[in-house]
Amino acid sequence: MELERIALPPRGPLELPLALLELGCAGRFELLTGPPGPGEAPPPRSTLPQGLPPFAPPPVSELEQRFLGTPEWLPPHQHERARRCWQRAPEPRALFALEPTPVAGGLRAERDPHSGALRGFTEELLPDVGLSAKNSLSLRRPPGPPGQSLRGSATNFPFWPGGLDEPSLEQIRTHGDEEEDVDFETDLLVTPPGLKRGVDYKPPGRAALGESAMWIHGAEPPRMQVPPISLPAQRRGWGGRCPCPASWRPSTRSTWGGTRPRGAQGTPSPRQGAALHPPCATPTAWKRCCRRRRWSPPPPPPEPPEEQWAIPIDASTPVEDFDQRIPDPAFKWPFVPDPFQQQAVLCLEQGHSLLVAAHTSAGKTAVAEYAIALAQRHMTRTIYTSPIKALSNQKFRDFKTTFGDVGLLTGDVQLRPEASCLIMTTEILRSMLYNGSDVIRELEWVIFDEVHYINDAERGVVWEEVLIMLPEHVKLILLSATIPNALEFAQWVGRTKRRRLRVISTRQRPVPLEHFLYTGNSPRTRHQLFLLLDARGNFSTQGYYAAVEAKKERTSKHAQTFGAKQPTMGGTGPGQDRGVWLALLGLLREREQLPVVAFTFSRSRCDEHADALGSLDLVSSAEKGRIRLFFQRCIARLRGSDRRLPQVLRMAELLQRGIGVHHGGVLPLLKEVVEMLFSQGLVKVLFATETFAMGVNMPARTVVFDSIRKHDGNNFRDLLPGEYVQMSGRAGRRGLDSTGTVIILCKGPVPEMADLHRVMLGRPTRLQSQFRLTYSMILNLLRAQALRVEDMMRRSFSEFPLRRDAPAQERRVAELQRELAALGEPEAEGAMADLPPYHRAVQGLRQARALLQRRLAESVAGLRALAPGRVVVVCTPKHRNALGLILQVSSEGSSRTFTTLVLCEKPPGEGGPAVDPPKVPDVPYPEDLLLTRLFVPEGACGHMLEKLQPGDIAGVTAKTLRVNPEKLLQELRPRQGPRPRSESPGMEVGVAVQELARLAGGAPGGLPLLDPVGALQLRDPEAVEAAARARTLAASLGSFHCVHSPRFPQQYTQFAARQELLEQLEHLQFLLSDQSLLLLPEYHQRVAVLRALGYVAEGGAVALGGRLASLLSNHELVLTELLLGNVLAPLRPEESVALLSCMVCQGRGEPPPHVPPALQQGMEQVRAVAQRVGRLQQECGLSQSVEEFVEQFSFSLVEVVYEWARGMPFADIARLAAVQEGAVVRCIQQLEETCREVRQAARLVGESALAAKMEAASNMIKRDIVFAASLYTQ
Repeated sequence: MELERIALPPRGPLELPLALLELGCAGRFELLTGPPGPGEAPPPRSTLPQGLPPFAPPPVSELEQRFLGTPEWLPPHQHERARRCWQRAPEPRALFALEPTPVAGGLRAERDPHSGALRGFTEELLPDVGLSAKNSLSLRRPPGPPGQSLRGSATNFPFWPGGLDEPSLEQIRTHGDEEEDVDFETDLLVTPPGLKRGVDYKPPGRAALGESAMWIHGAEPPRMQVPPISLPAQRRGWGGRCPCPASWRPSTRSTWGGTRPRGAQGTPSPRQGAALHPPCATPTAWKRCCRRRRWSPPPPPPEPPEEQWAIPIDASTPVEDFDQRIPDPAFKWPFVPDPFQQQAVLCLEQGHSLLVAAHTSAGKTAVAEYAIALAQRHMTRTIYTSPIKALSNQKFRDFKTTFGDVGLLTGDVQLRPEASCLIMTTEILRSMLYNGSDVIRELEWVIFDEVHYINDAERGVVWEEVLIMLPEHVKLILLSATIPNALEFAQWVGRTKRRRLRVISTRQRPVPLEHFLYTGNSPRTRHQLFLLLDARGNFSTQGYYAAVEAKKERTSKHAQTFGAKQPTMGGTGPGQDRGVWLALLGLLREREQLPVVAFTFSRSRCDEHADALGSLDLVSSAEKGRIRLFFQRCIARLRGSDRRLPQVLRMAELLQRGIGVHHGGVLPLLKEVVEMLFSQGLVKVLFATETFAMGVNMPARTVVFDSIRKHDGNNFRDLLPGEYVQMSGRAGRRGLDSTGTVIILCKGPVPEMADLHRVMLGRPTRLQSQFRLTYSMILNLLRAQALRVEDMMRRSFSEFPLRRDAPAQERRVAELQRELAALGEPEAEGAMADLPPYHRAVQGLRQARALLQRRLAESVAGLRALAPGRVVVVCTPKHRNALGLILQVSSEGSSRTFTTLVLCEKPPGEGGPAVDPPKVPDVPYPEDLLLTRLFVPEGACGHMLEKLQPGDIAGVTAKTLRVNPEKLLQELRPRQGPRPRSESPGMEVGVAVQELARLAGGAPGGLPLLDPVGALQLRDPEAVEAAARARTLAASLGSFHCVHSPRFPQQYTQFAARQELLEQLEHLQFLLSDQSLLLLPEYHQRVAVLRALGYVAEGGAVALGGRLASLLSNHELVLTELLLGNVLAPLRPEESVALLSCMVCQGRGEPPPHVPPALQQGMEQVRAVAQRVGRLQQECGLSQSVEEFVEQFSFSLVEVVYEWARGMPFADIARLAAVQEGAVVRCIQQLEETCREVRQAARLVGESALAAKMEAASNMIKRDIVFAASLYTQ
């Protein structure tokens, strides 16, 4: 830019020859001096020594460009005044600008090792090119954004589960039912898979361009700037990777030609870290590709011999050289570890996964502590999972005191997420695994506490999902109560993860227990305590009968005093219960056996027992002061009205006397107060339900069972041995008590001895799979593309008994294939052309007859016909069409047998032929199958006594013989010693045998047979169909020509052997395939539901509705339909959250009458959607009825939640609700998690208004005592 000259006026006499020049935009000035010549002006600016000064553009244009054109420069404050929309000119040609493909290869210089001279360049592949959390399951993919590192994202792929194997070439080439057949030869570049027509890339009326460019109407065909592609890159194909099966994911069908329900894309194995690969469609192409790249697939991982994945460790004796083997332990306890703890430490130091099964309070937590310390030493991370949120809070407090660097992750609380040890529930860990959390990369140990919770019918599936989905590098620590099938469970985990598990199991208790029966009910009978099971496990029948006698004596005295008609042995009333508890607690206080945990299997009875002890005070004045101060400090954080809640005041009064109550109806804050006071020894008597036994280690001196019967939700039953062991294990404090005391109250009759023995000494409950399919699981796995639901089902614990022999079955398949190859193809030409249909007819006839004989043996008319004396035709491997005489019929229904005298050749030792005739192959001719040619002995007639199955009887003749079956059996009964040759069987046997021989020889066309349907009156539809099929096949046997060929016996034997091998091979391949999965039919039914709703496309891709449903954890389908139907749109935030309460509220109840009309309409819409989804499920084949499905949605707390969201105090809410306060709090807390999930789903679909509404609703209910912070986290 040139500056124009400025004409200056002539200088005056007083002006100095100076010029002031501004340099740049920084405010610097330079003074120019020098007298000009006579009549000359100062030097022009264009001739300055430094040139022209820098030119500064106007600040207005700079501000427009930086702050209005690029929003990244906007200030973070005062964003309300910022512009929200930036107009830009449309550029259609910009659509042709392609991002360059990441370079998959590079050049490596080769130099002389001595001189360093350059020899040349070698092309090499670059690993992990183009990987991300959106397209790869590899651990080598780059980490995601920091905000998603903890919980992951719903759009991320999970990491590759450990234990999955590489697919075979046959699996890769096999198409599934839901996978499209992609044609790679024609029109793939213009017609996408799944579409009927594509895009015409040729401009109309012009010749085809050299480069493919889409024609846009009204625009000239642009010239694409395509980066040049080198020849090696073209040769490499996609990503420069060798597209061989070994580079794909383990144990799944390939994207191209597999049975996975996918589209035309898939994700490769993370072991190779590759992106998407094209297929090697044929074995020839695969071998050629491998040869070209000089690469061969890696061998499969070595398997332990005989699939021994569980290794038991002897923990009965201490490790003598423990200190020498672990000179520098990662963690030191203040006590000497037990033998099982020492063995566990040795396994952890060696990096082994392990399962520890021990009694309650045995010290399993010490194993977890050492693993956490070991991870801190290795600078890795540990995740500790628990079955319930309350236990997570308790463990957070304990571990934080021990280690310091501990974090907590629950649905609404997130404390120190960067800590080396994270404590969470198992559901949180499952969500992290599905969402691809980057925390999984740093994991070394995952500790599963109370892993026997896998038996839970509702939540047990979560444990199986997590164990299957964990990556290969994560090691496992499973802590469980004593289980009888610990080795089987560890074998399943080890086989699933391809990792050996050490199993440490001990039944030794640190504090032995003594079990008693208590029959007292007054101060006079309070000493009636009878030992039933001593500390060594000996059951005392003497103590049992003493308790029975004491009960009878008091009963008789009661009858003498009040009359025999008074109820004495039945149920007890509140007054009698109070007497029992006062007598028992007086005895325990006298014997210094407090504190005591009284397990009562009813919330209401817990409260009644505590209230009945109104006059009992078990604490001193000093302890009262400690209790008062602690209680006031804990409730100080509550608002004034919450401190005066009836339950708070009642609990304060009970605790002042040393009595506590702990069950699901108690407010969570009060339960924590009770737990902390109990751990300090200030609660002397605690009435609790069985949930208290599943928590942190809080032992007592004594445990009391109010009864050994409980209601499990369906009916009343005795306690299971595992439940009794879990609860009784709270008795006995390590280091304080020599023995623990367990007392069973006998308020009514003394339980039966057999019931007590079974409950106290029975085997604990086995770990059983509760695996089931959920829509969330299906959608998450379909979303991951490379993972299959079938793989999840195959690796579940329920399939383990059927899959544990898979290696042996695979070896047998290989053997059968070799045998088939050696056997060769049978002749199928000329006279043998109809041999295959003849074989099928023979097999069909035999199967129909076997079915008829089974039905005959089960029917009354059939048994009447098959009575002793009936002549039948026997066909077994020993006998072919031989006549037999039935002598006896067994009485077993399912496995009924027929003792039969069968005609045969006489043995050589009894006068028969000296040389056995050559064995003729079992070749069925038509006359043999039609029973027209019966067996006739060539020499003297022999006989055998056989026990026949129903299938061994080929036909029931119309002949009967009048014989004495008992006498025949007596004569035929085998002797203790050998029968002398001179002694022959009795006359009855000889007569029967001769008569059978006469019948066989006198009937050239066979004996007349009884019709199963007509004469024997079989009316079963299956039997009638089998009889008709047998008649049709029998009539067709005469039309086959192969039976007349002289080569028929040899060819039929070869063909039958081949068919038998093929049947065995087909059966084994079926067992090894997905078709044998137990839940496969249900999976297809649920996928049909998802397809009908539009959540899953035909090719297997997850649609928008499916992605929404995968974010939800409760009632995914109904809630997604509500979101897609905009049911929540017209509702206010408080109405929306009240309507969503039906998703988390359990139990039946009448809907509230006083709700706004909009909310009432929303409830009707929820019922309508639930009925529609229920009917759809029933139409697709699921067993759940529509009524059962609709009943899951309970509206009993809609009014309660609505008023709570509007700000009603909790005291009024407690009076409004028909359930206890604890149930209300639990429902609202779960509802807040549902609001958070709905908010996330709304953001996914771009519904910002709904997301804001859910956030407002969450803030409305998240207040006061319902969401008071846990005392364990303070």
